[in-house]
Amino acid sequence: MGAGGIGGIVAATLMEVGLPVTAVSTNALIRAAVDQGGFRVVDEGEERVVRGWVSPAPEGKYDLAILATQPPNVEEAARTALPHLVEDAQVVVLQNGLCEERVAALVGAERVVGGIVAWGASMPEPGRYERTAAGGFQLGRLSGEIDADVRRIGELLEAVGPVTLTRNLRGARWSKLALNCAVSALGTIAGERLGPLVRQRRYRRLALEIMTEAVAVAKVEGVALEKVAGTLDLEWVALSDADRAATASMSLTAKHALLLAVGLRYRRMRSSMLAAIERGRTPAIDFLNGEIVTRGKTHGIATPWNARIVDTVWDIAKGRIKSSRDTLDRVCGPDDRPSGAALG
Repeated sequence: MGAGGIGGIVAATLMEVGLPVTAVSTNALIRAAVDQGGFRVVDEGEERVVRGWVSPAPEGKYDLAILATQPPNVEEAARTALPHLVEDAQVVVLQNGLCEERVAALVGAERVVGGIVAWGASMPEPGRYERTAAGGFQLGRLSGEIDADVRRIGELLEAVGPVTLTRNLRGARWSKLALNCAVSALGTIAGERLGPLVRQRRYRRLALEIMTEAVAVAKVEGVALEKVAGTLDLEWVALSDADRAATASMSLTAKHALLLAVGLRYRRMRSSMLAAIERGRTPAIDFLNGEIVTRGKTHGIATPWNARIVDTVWDIAKGRIKSSRDTLDRVCGPDDRPSGAALG
């Protein structure tokens, strides 16, 4: 369900290895492009064509549904798929954010498998899919159970990228959410790929502030955060009071260095939220930074940086302002070292 950057590559790869896959998209331009020229997949600079088709809706019955839409469309995708699922069919949720609970309310918690995508992809034009960062998947259930269905789905997705299984899906989801809140914000507001942005200290500092608020909310929600890709420890990355007070310190330097390394690894990544805005679609901001703001309010935790990101992205989506470095600079405030005072 969904044939954008991630969904297109997943569908094309599974078709390529001979699996009976139905790709579904409501986008007529994508359907026409793939029907005419196949899935044109660009990976490590090389393009290959996978012959296939994209349907406007599911047909028949299925053992597995993979939801690869943008987060604002995930519930509608689940509703559309549900009548076409056999009794013991599983539903894989690939969206960023915290979408498993939303889907579980519609299809039943026992069906839902969360899939955290640790690689990047974009669709520069309908039917053409570019893999922008290497990586695989992390799979699990909110219950923590790793059963035969989870293992089978893991084996299936190995065709796309390496798969690890987790008993702490919630912790892994929140860690990825914290990272996404920063990465998607920078790319969407600046209108650029990630690489050039993370080279700027003030943008890295903004990213650290955003992630610090997300970590604070996760802690009060009782979430045990997992390391992102097994290496990025969000609790360590979160800014301390001493970090905020210092203009320079070993701790702050190390956090900037780690964030720079992560950013350069995903330097070609382009925000899918920005792509959604460019196509006139609803941005996923309420499913990312908006989750931090909403849950922060519930617990009485201030999240001013994430709130400012939410407001700015909606202003871009509604055409009030444009994505640009100038817009991102205004979010950062007048000082090279963001502070609460810069928020006004």
